[in-house]
Amino acid sequence: MITIKKYAAIDIGSNAMRLLIANIVEQPGKETQFNKSALIRVPIRLGQDAFTVGEITEENIDRMIDAMKAFKLLMKVYKVERYMACATSAMREAYNGKEVTEIIKKKADIKIDIIDGKKEAAIIASSDLHHFIKTDATYLYVDVGGGSTEFSLFSEGKMIASKSFKNGTVRLLNNMVNDVVWVEIEKWIKTQTEPYENITLIGSGGNINKIFKLSGKAQDKPLSYMYLNAEYQKLNALSYEQRIAELALNTDRADVIIPAMRIYLNAMKWSGARNIYVPKIGLSDGVVKAMYYGKI
Repeated sequence: MITIKKYAAIDIGSNAMRLLIANIVEQPGKETQFNKSALIRVPIRLGQDAFTVGEITEENIDRMIDAMKAFKLLMKVYKVERYMACATSAMREAYNGKEVTEIIKKKADIKIDIIDGKKEAAIIASSDLHHFIKTDATYLYVDVGGGSTEFSLFSEGKMIASKSFKNGTVRLLNNMVNDVVWVEIEKWIKTQTEPYENITLIGSGGNINKIFKLSGKAQDKPLSYMYLNAEYQKLNALSYEQRIAELALNTDRADVIIPAMRIYLNAMKWSGARNIYVPKIGLSDGVVKAMYYGKI
C-alpha cells in the first residue's frame, strides 16, 4: 500500500524566504520518495537590515508577517500535516531576531526556530547528499547563503569536517567581509583538503543553481572551473540591469550572483577542485527529510 504525507519547510534566509511543500511517498520495500509539490520564494532581504544596522526593520517585519500569513494559508490549502520554519544568519545576528519570532508567532501563528551555522550545515547534509557522494571519492560541499557559507568535507562517504564562516553574498555586497575572513577560509580549506587527492566540489544555494540552469547541462554533469570562471567574467562585465534584461535574472538575484561566484571559485582554487556538481538540494529539502527521519 502506498501512503503519501505532506510536509513543508520554511527557510528564512538572509537574501530571501522560501516555502517548500513536499509529498513524501512511502511504498513497502522501496526507498521513501521526497517529491517537490511547490516552492515559493519571497525576496525579503533581511541581511540588508541585520548586517548593516543590526536589527530587522519595522518595514521588513511587516513584510515577513504578510509572507508568513501567506505561507500559513498555502500550507492549509495543500493540506500540510507537519512543517518547520528555520531562520539562519540574518535572524541569528539581528539583536531583535528573537523578538521578531515572537511577533510572527502571535500575528501569523508560525513558530520560527533560529538555528546556528553548525546545525544549518548538518540539516543540509542530511538531505539527499548521500545520493551524490561516492564512497571512493572526496568532496568539498559548499553552501553559499546571504549571510554565511557552510563548508563540509566528505571522504569515503563520511563527513570529515564542517565549518560555517560569516561570508555570504549580502555581506559581500555591503563590503562587510574583511580580508581576515577570506584568509581564514583559505587556510581552513587548504588544511582540510591537503591529505586528499582529486577533490570535487558540490555546490548548493540559489546562485549556483541559477548558473547551472543557465548552462543547460544535464543534472548529473558537473561544471568545470574554467566554465565557471568564464561565466563569472561574462556576468561581471554586464551591468545589474543587463543581467536582469538579458539573462532574465530576478532583481534580488542579479546583484548577489557575482559575490556568490567569487566564493565558489575561491573554494575550487584553494581545494584544487576542477569540477563542481550542483544537485538540487538546500536547507528546505534537508528540513523536510530531518523532520521525517526524526532528526529535528
